Amino acid sequence: MLRIHFTADDLARTTLAAEPDPLWEVLLSLHMLQVDDDPVAYGTWRQRMRRTLPRETVGPLAALAPPVGYSPDFLTPSAQSSGLDHALELMLSVPRHQLRSDLSRLSTRRTAAAWVRQLAEARPETLHRLGHSVRVYHREALAPYWSSLRSAVQLDNRRRMLQLTAGGVASMLEAIHPQARWRGDTLEIAAFADEELQLNGRGLRLQPSYFCWRDPTKLLDANLSPVLVFPIQHATGLLQQAKEDADTQERLSALVGKTRAIVLALTIEGATTTQLARSCNITLATASHQTAVLRDAGLIESRRQGKSVIHQATTLGIALLDGRTP
Repeated sequence: MLRIHFTADDLARTTLAAEPDPLWEVLLSLHMLQVDDDPVAYGTWRQRMRRTLPRETVGPLAALAPPVGYSPDFLTPSAQSSGLDHALELMLSVPRHQLRSDLSRLSTRRTAAAWVRQLAEARPETLHRLGHSVRVYHREALAPYWSSLRSAVQLDNRRRMLQLTAGGVASMLEAIHPQARWRGDTLEIAAFADEELQLNGRGLRLQPSYFCWRDPTKLLDANLSPVLVFPIQHATGLLQQAKEDADTQERLSALVGKTRAIVLALTIEGATTTQLARSCNITLATASHQTAVLRDAGLIESRRQGKSVIHQATTLGIALLDGRTP
């Protein structure tokens, strides 16, 4: 059982990411690519990737990301990044001593031993190859699906924020996994091996992930900034490519009208009536009418915040936008 010990400072510094982390999604999707678990959520994506991804890209990465056991911490930098380019910069600038230490813990297949040994020596050409492989993998395996993946993570984030509002921090922490329990000042998660993690005022970054399957995960090195990656609650098992998203939006526009479809799409991240009117180039009265129709249909929720009204797409509304069964 993992026991994460919080102080008052840790609770004050605990954050919940609203966006997927590109390198955690790279790592965890590589895990899922190598197994056949959860065919509903990942089956279609996995079949496509196994047919189309170049072996020269997947091979070096799979050697560093076995689906069972340890994957090197440096592949997922503990510092929060602002995008793929920044994340790769953090990964490739890892101190040499950490690189060697991480790779020494890796159970390496014989066929990959030379590659891992060269990487441990921090040779520029091997670091360049690693960065190039990650970039190609992200471009081919994740980028076409990123909008759909990002929407799923953002929806999960909103659920967590509602839990935080309704029940407090302990309630939100317990809800990240069925085996998570809050006791005193400690978060216990039975899905882990026996370990004590002292945050010591550093706080904890909670990172929701689409490709994290079944159980949370974290960095092995307790001296790194603490990160707990947990699986989102999948509203649906399908990732959609950008072209599929566009086709779905066209079909939705034909069904409910272009303006109403755009208004619904704009409420995914929340928007005021004024923002909707400006974005759609319509009057405030028209925007209010459109939101009333969507609200009556159960596709959005509206709540007052100060002098404004915030409109937010519901689970049903997001499923309709994505062309999926709620």
